[in-house]
Amino acid sequence: MEAFKMTQDLTSTVTLNNGVAMPIFGLGVWQADNASAENAVYAALKHGYRMIDTAKQYGNETGVGRGIARALQDGLITRDQLFVTSKVANGDHGYAQTTAKIEGTLHRLQLDYLDLYLIHWPVDGLYVETWRALEDLYKAGKVRVIGVSNFDVHRLQVLLRQGNIVPAVNQVEFNPQMQEQEMRAFAKQHGIQVEGWSPLGHGSAMGDPVIGAIAAAHKKTPAQVILRFDVQSGVITIPKTVHEQRLVENADIWDFALSDIEMAAIAGLDKNERSLWYPAFGWYGSDTDFGMATQKWPDSPADYDA
Repeated sequence: MEAFKMTQDLTSTVTLNNGVAMPIFGLGVWQADNASAENAVYAALKHGYRMIDTAKQYGNETGVGRGIARALQDGLITRDQLFVTSKVANGDHGYAQTTAKIEGTLHRLQLDYLDLYLIHWPVDGLYVETWRALEDLYKAGKVRVIGVSNFDVHRLQVLLRQGNIVPAVNQVEFNPQMQEQEMRAFAKQHGIQVEGWSPLGHGSAMGDPVIGAIAAAHKKTPAQVILRFDVQSGVITIPKTVHEQRLVENADIWDFALSDIEMAAIAGLDKNERSLWYPAFGWYGSDTDFGMATQKWPDSPADYDA
C-alpha cells in the first residue's frame, strides 16, 4: 500500500496492497431506500463521484444498481472508471453461503463483478470460513479487492494467522470523536487501508468550537472541514446522503488543506466514542436480533424493490 498523498479531486486514489487503485472519497447509501439510492447514485456520478458503497444489509442494492445502470447508459461514466463496494450480510456467513450469495448482490447491482467485497461484521465462529470464501471469489475474478468491516485488532490478527490473503481494507467508524488509533496503527503496519464510515460522526462533532474556528478560517462549513480531516488523515471517506446539494457540498474539499496545527487540534477531539447504535450489538454474533433479521432476508431482486 502506497503512502497517502495530498488529494486533488474526486478522481484521486490510493493504491491498495494488491495494486488496485481505490478512490479516496465516495458516496455511502446506508438508510436510503431503493428509489432514494438510485437518484443519489445517479446524481453522485453526474457530479464526478467514482466510488459507491452499499451492502446487502442496507436493502438498497437494487436501487444502487439502477442508478449505476442509468449513469452508464447516459454516458456519465464507464464501468472501468467506477468503484463499487458491497458487503457480506451476517446471515450469509460461511463458505458455501458466501460463495453462493454474491450472485444475488451482483444481480441486484446489475454488475458482472464487484470492485470491493467486505465482510460486513465479524460474526464470531464463522468469519474465518467466510474469509476463505472471499479469497476464492477473488481468485475467480468475481471481485477485484477483498476486505473486512468493523474488525478490531484481535479479529484482524486471526485473519492474518488463518487466511492466505491480507485484507486490503478495513472499513470502520472514523470521525474526529472516534479515530480508531490502535486499529489504524495495526492496519498501517500490515498494509491494510482504513476506510471510514460515519465520517461526520452522525453530526456530533460539527458543533465543536475547534471545528467551527477552523471552518471560519478557511471559509468552509464544519462538515467540509471534518471531511477534509478524514481524507487528510489517510482514511478513505464515504459520507452518506441522498440530497444532491449535500453531496456536492461534501465533495467541495479539494481547494484547501488543513495545516499540521489544525490537524493536531482536530485529532485532539478524539474521545474513542462510537456515534451510532452498534455497541449494543456486542461483537456481532448471529444470535442477536440484528443478526437474526439479516438471516431472514430473501435474495430475490424483487424483494429489494420497496
